[in-house]
Amino acid sequence: MVALAITGDTPAFEELVRRRQAPTRALLRRLCGDAALADDLAQETFVNAWRALDTLRHPAAFGGWLKRIAVNAWLQHQRRAGAPLLDLATVEDREPTRETSVAGRVAAARDLDAALARLTPAQRSCVVLTYAEGLSQSEVAEHLGLPLGTVKSHVARGAAALRAQLAGYGADPEADHV
Repeated sequence: MVALAITGDTPAFEELVRRRQAPTRALLRRLCGDAALADDLAQETFVNAWRALDTLRHPAAFGGWLKRIAVNAWLQHQRRAGAPLLDLATVEDREPTRETSVAGRVAAARDLDAALARLTPAQRSCVVLTYAEGLSQSEVAEHLGLPLGTVKSHVARGAAALRAQLAGYGADPEADHV
């Protein structure tokens, strides 16, 4: 499919967009914490990918190449907005839930998203790319243009902050009333 898209086959690229749209939007939502902005950035990502498709040397590398374009779209948005990577994000506090139903899993995902939003943008991007996207810290450093030591620091601090924010998650709420 990628090889066909590289030759200018529009239906092949449309199929790639259909296949990669959800993971790309999810990555961007985790990076920016704003669903509407993530959707806009995902659209920008695919437009940029279409324009640059002829620069892709190895069709098998399409997934990583597309992630890099998505991360770059987010970073460019941050720069255009004048938002330094070290500003703290603010979100409404949320009580964790331990339900195991579909609604509980949705609430857990929202709680994680809220906790991620409390990280600095640099920590959030390093944590998301490392844990959610499975990139090595060296790959994250390359994607973000940061020194490896800085990425390691952001991942360690971000993970520690998430652990602290979600420490009581899953605790028995009835235990407090006994």
